[in-house]
Amino acid sequence: MTGRSGVFTYVGFDLDPDRNRVVCHYRLGGHEFREDVAFPGGGEWAQPAVAEAARLLFLLAGVSYYKAGAPPVIDLGDTAVTANERAFLQDYYLDGLGEFAYRNGLDLSGLRIIGPELVRTASTHYAPEPGRPLIPFGGGIDSIVTVELVRTRAHDAALLVVNRPADRFDAIEEPAKVTELAVVRAERVIDEHVLRSRELGFLNGHVPVTGIISGIALVAATLEGRDVVVMSNEWSASSATVVLDGRAINHQYSKSEQFETALRGVVAEALGGAPDYFSLLRPFSELWIARRFAEHPEYLDHFRSCNRAFHIDKTLRWAHWCGRCDKCCFVDLVLAPFVPEPALRQVFRGMEPLAAPSLLDTFRKLSALTSDAKPWECVGDEVECRVAARMAAERPDRHDNAVLAALVAESAGHLDAQAEDLLNPLSAHNVPDRYAPDALLA
Repeated sequence: MTGRSGVFTYVGFDLDPDRNRVVCHYRLGGHEFREDVAFPGGGEWAQPAVAEAARLLFLLAGVSYYKAGAPPVIDLGDTAVTANERAFLQDYYLDGLGEFAYRNGLDLSGLRIIGPELVRTASTHYAPEPGRPLIPFGGGIDSIVTVELVRTRAHDAALLVVNRPADRFDAIEEPAKVTELAVVRAERVIDEHVLRSRELGFLNGHVPVTGIISGIALVAATLEGRDVVVMSNEWSASSATVVLDGRAINHQYSKSEQFETALRGVVAEALGGAPDYFSLLRPFSELWIARRFAEHPEYLDHFRSCNRAFHIDKTLRWAHWCGRCDKCCFVDLVLAPFVPEPALRQVFRGMEPLAAPSLLDTFRKLSALTSDAKPWECVGDEVECRVAARMAAERPDRHDNAVLAALVAESAGHLDAQAEDLLNPLSAHNVPDRYAPDALLA
């Protein structure tokens, strides 16, 4: 299926309380797709808020199957949506699939979403006990910092871990154990036909997966009686990866402030604002987050953000940092101002990226010191990288580092923000006072 004619249809979704799962059905041409999301811990399936959250998950998860053919029309079938939800979906598809369209040479701007309109007279009632946050947890420095900030402000915090049935990623499980918090699990089964995209002639590419995880988190929260879903998306997640004809294309769109604010509006309309949904780290730079992470050395031997640690094929899954990819380089760079060089060398098992002059071009790319585009990765923006290099180069244990010296010399002409500016709140946010870090209350 290589053409873009036809219609992508939202067929419907089912709640299966006996097996603790939500089942979503979609159609593209002659292909039927099914996605199962199980919640092994169970919960209160009969409450209306669960069905409403599942409807939002159904709407968000469809993007994984739409992309197989990317037709010009999306038919919502019998699923009625409000005018606000329709506008949200339009942006979610166009901006969330911005990278997918760019890299596949597609123009999705004419996309039409058709289907019945829902006129809502009242939100679904949901009144959870306060102080029971749910934190989607990926094992990286961002979600670890969120955990450490939240644990002092809530009496019953829990992690949400999403993976495939009978699969565990050590890069998530190890730091999760260090937190000593309860773990709520969700098991997502993507239709096998999408996993065979190349074989079946489907289009392939990046989807806004954090949007799907957000939908799963809303279902898990309502099942568990949780009052908030606390994301760990930082200030620079809103930065464009590339700008094409004046339009920003962001690899991290579903981590952006734009997406967060839009989804909050949808949740407020459907569920009356509970569970609340916000990113605790929204106003903060990666440097602020790295400094807070460095205050918790107990995680250094356990966290891992390298993409090779998350390969679906277990035979290709690394049990340690590769020390060479864009993610490894960025994490090393942003931690270098705050974590002693010997400790970072141990994190990377002697393969610390900053110790490898052969990786200078990767650091240049992260810092926008080359003509290459910013990596299509979840990394900070170029200003953060250049400032991190300057800060790290000033440390006594980094004075002779050739990579940092080169980055500092090459970035001398850039009028970047001062370090102290990036170590203070930078933007608006949706964090309620009861969960706000001290830096937001000062």
